[in-house]
Amino acid sequence: MRAVTTLSVVVLASAGIGHAVVTSLDAGIARIDAFKDMKNRPRAGHGMNVLLVGTDGRDKISERDRRAFRLGGAPCHCTDTMMIVHISENRDRATVVSLPRDSYAETPEHVDQNSRKRHGPHPVKLNAAYAEGGPQLTIRTVENMTHVKIDHYLEVDFTSFMKTVDVLGGVKVCTPTPMKDSYTGLDLPAGTHTLMGGQALQYVRARHVDGASDLGRMKRQQRFLAALIEKTTSSGVLLNPIRFRDVTRAVLGSVRADEGFGTDELLDLGRAMRNFSPSSSEFTTVPIGQLNYQVKGIGSTLKWDPAKAEKLFGSVRDDKPLAVDRPHRGPAPAPVEVDPRQIRVQVANGTGTVGLAKRVDAALTATGFAATHQPVTAPAHVPRTVISYDPRWDRSALSLAAALPGSELRAVPGQGPLLKLTVGADFRNVHQVRFEDPGQPETHVVRGNEVVCSGKA
Repeated sequence: MRAVTTLSVVVLASAGIGHAVVTSLDAGIARIDAFKDMKNRPRAGHGMNVLLVGTDGRDKISERDRRAFRLGGAPCHCTDTMMIVHISENRDRATVVSLPRDSYAETPEHVDQNSRKRHGPHPVKLNAAYAEGGPQLTIRTVENMTHVKIDHYLEVDFTSFMKTVDVLGGVKVCTPTPMKDSYTGLDLPAGTHTLMGGQALQYVRARHVDGASDLGRMKRQQRFLAALIEKTTSSGVLLNPIRFRDVTRAVLGSVRADEGFGTDELLDLGRAMRNFSPSSSEFTTVPIGQLNYQVKGIGSTLKWDPAKAEKLFGSVRDDKPLAVDRPHRGPAPAPVEVDPRQIRVQVANGTGTVGLAKRVDAALTATGFAATHQPVTAPAHVPRTVISYDPRWDRSALSLAAALPGSELRAVPGQGPLLKLTVGADFRNVHQVRFEDPGQPETHVVRGNEVVCSGKA
């Protein structure tokens, strides 16, 4: 999630601002010799590959904010967010590939930066590479796994993330169903929300709002990154020297980069990204072949699907877009936890519009839900669409609510498995949904314009 902030540095870089401002930006970034003495590296591809790493940094946050945003515990020298961002050679596309922190990995031979002992290749979870060997071992491990040559390394933390979101005036996110995570304190009702820094941090850190854990969290991080790109490119920040200065000052305190990522690179990317929009970006997660891959001494890891991962990273190396199977459209189908074919729904018309319940019944059927085809008329007109459900089938209710953003969820103990949908005056249309089985993860590619809030949201 802190990697989101680093990409904002790139997005904000100098679009019309001037060389002097970007030179001062370059001077303010802490430097890392991330590629020292590296040998036997992958061949260079086309375009630019940036490894974005998010670190903890909670020791820099005030005690008040740590309590408010559930950032308890000791800070760690670790990373739990890692993304490869590929900028196309002609600078018209950004491809973001999330790498799960619990991925099974094998480190190359290296010297442990803590014990100073030399270690041969050995299995680890991917996020452990940073703790053992810092940026250099992280880069070498990622290159060995992906065969993608990393051109630049960027690293950020909690503080930079929160300050950046605040100085932008918040970032808008949408959720078709309520999101609540007792671990981070996140508590969002269904609908559209403008998140400021602390709440945005809760949103991108949440792991317990669904059954997908880290995989679900990465998808929310991708959605937030798309929304951040939209806010940055549409708000005038790139063309306003004062706001540009304020945002870059907020970001710089916690950013570290390799020594080769300097003024010229920032200027080049900044000019290219003046015309960037959410549709210019695409997001995916490395394909997972086995969720609970047990490794002695390490525990449960995520094992990549070797064939699908090679195909994905081959496209990155060859500078090919991933989302080539459909035209630019939005929004993307909302992911749901329960197969719609297992969700029985009876529709009632709570408006004065003749035939509305029948049309909604047909639309739900087309989306995959098991509608009863027996629409009825509600006892009274209602201003808001209501989903009545038995609490024992709450996951089914949340899945139906994803198809009807903004609807009210009303628990009715003893109602049984049949969900009852009363269509209110606020109804507009039925949204497409996509069943995602947490036990059988699938890799999807989405464009940024498919996951940001629509203008009518």
